[in-house]
Amino acid sequence: MAKKVRSVHTCSECGYSCPKWLGRCPECGSWGTLVESVAASEGSRGRANVVAQAIAGDAVLGLTPSTPAAPITKISAAASQALPTGISELDRVLGRGIIPGSVVLLAGEPGVGKSTLLLEVAHRWTKAAADTAESSRRALYVTAEESVGQVRGRAERTGALSEDLYLAAESELDVIFGHVEKLRPGLVIVDSVQTMHATGVEGVPGGVAQSRAVTAALTTLAKTSGIPVLLVGHVTKDGNVAGPRVLEHLVDVVLHFEGDRQSNLRMLRGMKNRFGATDEVGCFEQTSEGIREVPDPSGLFLSHRGDTPDGSAVTVAMDGVRPMLAEVQALAVPASSRNPRRVVTGLDSNRVPMVLAVLMARAGVDTSEKDVYVATVGGVKIQEPATDLAVAMAAYSTIRQQALPPRTVFIGELGLAGELRRVPEIQRRLREAARLGYTRAVIPAGAKVKVEGMKVDSVHTIAEAIGLLTPKN
Repeated sequence: MAKKVRSVHTCSECGYSCPKWLGRCPECGSWGTLVESVAASEGSRGRANVVAQAIAGDAVLGLTPSTPAAPITKISAAASQALPTGISELDRVLGRGIIPGSVVLLAGEPGVGKSTLLLEVAHRWTKAAADTAESSRRALYVTAEESVGQVRGRAERTGALSEDLYLAAESELDVIFGHVEKLRPGLVIVDSVQTMHATGVEGVPGGVAQSRAVTAALTTLAKTSGIPVLLVGHVTKDGNVAGPRVLEHLVDVVLHFEGDRQSNLRMLRGMKNRFGATDEVGCFEQTSEGIREVPDPSGLFLSHRGDTPDGSAVTVAMDGVRPMLAEVQALAVPASSRNPRRVVTGLDSNRVPMVLAVLMARAGVDTSEKDVYVATVGGVKIQEPATDLAVAMAAYSTIRQQALPPRTVFIGELGLAGELRRVPEIQRRLREAARLGYTRAVIPAGAKVKVEGMKVDSVHTIAEAIGLLTPKN
């Protein structure tokens, strides 16, 4: 009698397994994520038992390792030396560059510029590695979403043509391995992992089984050959990487490339990095010639700023460990209905109405009969409460139709009692403001900072800040 094949249901989000299907995963609480697959064979479990008995001291013959274990002091340090990509903003997020044998997953919404960025990475790679061996400076770009003609056209438009950049339009994983074996490139880019197909694995491309198998195989290729592999990943409508959560566990680095379609600004954030920190942010600008680095995002956000108008205040926000100056604008007009409107763009939509309420209750600025519109300039998005003081001062300025003092930055969190609370990294924020020519700062009291060329005013309340910077009637 044939032995019945056992199956197991595995959660695509957290990896929890159980013998029967459940609507909701008991481990992570996700709905509809349990996918059926064939359980490990008796042969696999038998091999595990053999290894366990060998470790216990029983006379059982085990497998001979292809590479024997070596003392850690004998391992070459060159294997962990980062290779620069030629794009400083990308290297900033990666830590130092690309580590040989690493796997990097770049995720982002459709049309944000992932393929354009990686095509530029491949081009810079061939130029940066010009002094190395011929095979090491080759870059293989594999696409399953476009034809080689489309990729060639983009490369010509963005100036990314190179004799050492090879293109292949393939979706079969085995064929890709054949290209790698023949070319022996120094860098492999796969666009995208959800469109690749692994022979012998059930499921459609982009499914749980296929995505897991493709990523695992490419990771094995990178680790055994030392060739770094860059993968393009799709995201869901919630902004998460599409496919099973195990993809993020298999790779070494997970990067998110994000930006508003109505803005040219693009931000690259590290979500996972086994070789460095995840608090660095890279800034790019999408242009007709491709992706351009923006090493000074503060200058980009404030490049239009001339004479200081009313309803405008400048703050310094922290994006990871990077301080960035941003302009906050407010506009107050007579209310068009019995319930005044509060329209917010680029800021926390729940926090701005609270700031306006505190401004009215603690500083005597009436906002009850005004429609107030508050927005950031340049497409920047700020969620931290350190912008509260700038929002309050911009709203005060537009209601009183009085411009704030020029070359002044406002930094501080506002409490419900009208008090100003300290924020982290105040010294670094003020240094960035001073570098861009700002000569005055209003910050919460209690922070002992001193920046050359800048006058720092410490205040306790929002009323004190208003009284300090505006003439008294």
